Amino acid sequence: MQIKKNILILTLGFLLGALISLCGSVLAEKEDTLPELPEEVKALPFDELRTFTEVFGRIKQDYVEPVSDKKLLEGAIRGMLAELDPHSVYLDGEQYEELKEGTTGQFGGLGIEVTMESGFVKVVAPIDDTPAQRAGLQTGDLIVKLDDQPVKGMTLVDAVKIMRGEPGSDIVLTVIREGEEAPLKFKITRAIIKVKSVKSKLLEKDFGYLRISSFQSRTGQNLLDAVSELEKENKGELKGIVLDLRNNPGGVLNAAVEVSDAFLKEGLIVFTEGRIKNSEMRFNAAPDDVINGAPIVVLINAGSASASEIVAGALQDHKRAIIMGEKSFGKGSVQTILPTSNGAAVKLTTARYYTPSGRSIQAEGIEPDIKLARVKLETLESSKFEPIKEADLSHHLENGNGKKDEADSKEGGEEKSLDIRDYPLYQALTLLKGLSIIQ
Repeated sequence: MQIKKNILILTLGFLLGALISLCGSVLAEKEDTLPELPEEVKALPFDELRTFTEVFGRIKQDYVEPVSDKKLLEGAIRGMLAELDPHSVYLDGEQYEELKEGTTGQFGGLGIEVTMESGFVKVVAPIDDTPAQRAGLQTGDLIVKLDDQPVKGMTLVDAVKIMRGEPGSDIVLTVIREGEEAPLKFKITRAIIKVKSVKSKLLEKDFGYLRISSFQSRTGQNLLDAVSELEKENKGELKGIVLDLRNNPGGVLNAAVEVSDAFLKEGLIVFTEGRIKNSEMRFNAAPDDVINGAPIVVLINAGSASASEIVAGALQDHKRAIIMGEKSFGKGSVQTILPTSNGAAVKLTTARYYTPSGRSIQAEGIEPDIKLARVKLETLESSKFEPIKEADLSHHLENGNGKKDEADSKEGGEEKSLDIRDYPLYQALTLLKGLSIIQ
């Protein structure tokens, strides 16, 4: 009972201190009268604070084991943030440092972007060339167990902390996947995750491919460098590019703005709106286009989130690109990192972002201009009876160019064609060629 009284006294003392700080200027002017309480003070939830004090006291006095004040109060903060939305969290000092490492491109763990859904950890997207991707984790997977520990009841921060662990150590993820009758288990070896933000290659002469796996602080510059290298390899300007944002979970807002700006000559890229002044921002394009107006096809899927959706939405609204694939994830909120005095930080949702036309894609996502279903193509087995061609006829006329016909395909070991390896990319390239011809 004494503990409870002490806690109540401390809480009342805190409230009294707040009252004095808010009313101090009034008291200085009129010491002989009781000042009118400001509206902020009148709005303090005294009943709820009294309940909090009572629960705090009960835990300190009656819980089966002693619990430190720090653990209780940090737990209260985590719970308070978890009730807001899936992306607002409290980060202790260690977690805050890990977050900063993640935005620069190297950190330890499995290589997946996750969120919380129905009390389970949901995979937003596996990151390219990471243990999670190589193990076969997919967008939409629900992680229900980490080794033998059920995820239900954990916070997202707790679950991520378990998954990160020591590089070289193993963890078993139990996953529920749509379309599978039983849970799946994946044994994954943790590693130092080195994320290469931008990858590029020539798909064919004049047509380039840019893959952005996540948006980091240097992604914009990396993209410009990649385009320059493609043009050198192509020995001339590109006639079009495929920008692949599939399974890109997002990242740094400024990087998304820089990538969009690379292909736009003018106009609004994205704007944000929130309750505080600093949350209202507008980003506009500079007058240049890194590929001089050549057509763009952007690939997205259900794992394309946040910064990926900013890029797709901006290019779609400005009619600068054709968006192809599946509906995107639908994360249209902005999180601000707010450091605290104890070396920790709060990641707090402070705004929603909107595409240039004013669309909020929060919980809606980007609708592709051309939808592609998830399909997998397979080559038909060769028939025993090959069709007869002109070249098979006796005494056929030669073609006159002095060259013999080359075999249509090589026996064994030949790389699968693009339509078999990556059907959406094949469709994007086909569309890109058509756009280039029309242009």
